[in-house]
Amino acid sequence: RQVKRGRAIVVPLSPATRGHGSHTIAALWMDELRMLLARSTPEGAFLDSLRALCGQAFAGKLLANVPAAPRDPFAGKLLVMHVRECGEGEVRVPFHVGDDRSRTWVLTRTGAGLRLKHDHRHADGSPDAVTLYGGDSVPPGTAVRQEFPADAESVALFLREGLPASAGNTWSMTLEPGQRLVYKLQRADGRHFAVGFDLSRPVPAPPAPWGTAVAR
Repeated sequence: RQVKRGRAIVVPLSPATRGHGSHTIAALWMDELRMLLARSTPEGAFLDSLRALCGQAFAGKLLANVPAAPRDPFAGKLLVMHVRECGEGEVRVPFHVGDDRSRTWVLTRTGAGLRLKHDHRHADGSPDAVTLYGGDSVPPGTAVRQEFPADAESVALFLREGLPASAGNTWSMTLEPGQRLVYKLQRADGRHFAVGFDLSRPVPAPPAPWGTAVAR
């Protein structure tokens, strides 16, 4: 029988192995067990679902943008997310708004859950003054939805850059495999931004985000 997400691990021959008795030597397989246990949590399952989309891109549409800016940078623009880089503990998802390739969502596995950061770059690859903000997931998260209030580092960044309202930001991601991914930003003052992506219909992958050669 097939086991969902199952895989076989082959322990390479080394001075530490003991033939068929190698299964009794925890040092040989402990790292794999740790990764399995991490994936077995709701946060791990969420990251696994995102990682399963690796290499694919999906078109989105604006669901909410309240209050909208006078010159809304999202209005009428092609919105595309691209699950571009997928490591065991980190997934990078560029979010393209028309020709603007400045935004990348970075989800990282932590000891307690997940961390969401926003990597913002200029066209020359240099970091924006407001970048790498976000926060850690808070319980109760699920395999489908994770929520990330702004962390202390981000609050300090927003205050330093004259964006005090953003200190109350909470971001969330809802991922329904094969159906949709919804990214939201909300805060108590009524700010509500949301964009949804159709995961049932992949689109051609966009160009690399700005700063890729510099940052990676």
